[in-house]
Amino acid sequence: MILVTTTKLQTYRLVLMVIQSEGSSADKDEPKLVQVSWLSQDQWWTDAKSFAKLKKHYQLADSDFKFIEKNSLSTDEPAQAVLIDAIIQIREYALEERRVFDLPLDLSLGTTFQQQVWQALQEIKHGETISYATLARRIGNPKAFRAVANANSNNPFSLVIPCHRVIASDGKLGGYTGGLDKKQYLLALEGVKCKR
Repeated sequence: MILVTTTKLQTYRLVLMVIQSEGSSADKDEPKLVQVSWLSQDQWWTDAKSFAKLKKHYQLADSDFKFIEKNSLSTDEPAQAVLIDAIIQIREYALEERRVFDLPLDLSLGTTFQQQVWQALQEIKHGETISYATLARRIGNPKAFRAVANANSNNPFSLVIPCHRVIASDGKLGGYTGGLDKKQYLLALEGVKCKR
């Protein structure tokens, strides 16, 4: 079962999804986030970037996803508590009270290479930017800057895994699956000025 909720960061909407294991408490895995991504104003959570991939990866049907309004979440349920913690941490980030996210993430949706890139993204400090080429060098594959950019575009944890901190070598923003307006907002929030 995947639990779903939405929240806002300023005027921008985010969808958050957490996987919850079924079964006895002895064989349950701890709940982990499987997606934190942007939604446009006219999108529903089923339009989220990785929805179809999540269904295929976890062999789930639409009925295995349960939407819960954020104000109805309960800390008594472990998976819902993860969603609450994510919402709190996103709010703290927006208020400039948090620089690093500390949330349980399930990276298994990505290939081994993508997971390597996503791990490296988490090492980019708040307020720092690097180029795709630099990120490729950091993972020990200096010629893979295009593959690194592709891994960034497949990051299911926008914001939490900070792919917005990777910019083009010429100092321009480059791309961002959430939209350049969001990338520019996040970088400005972190005190970074970039060429447009």
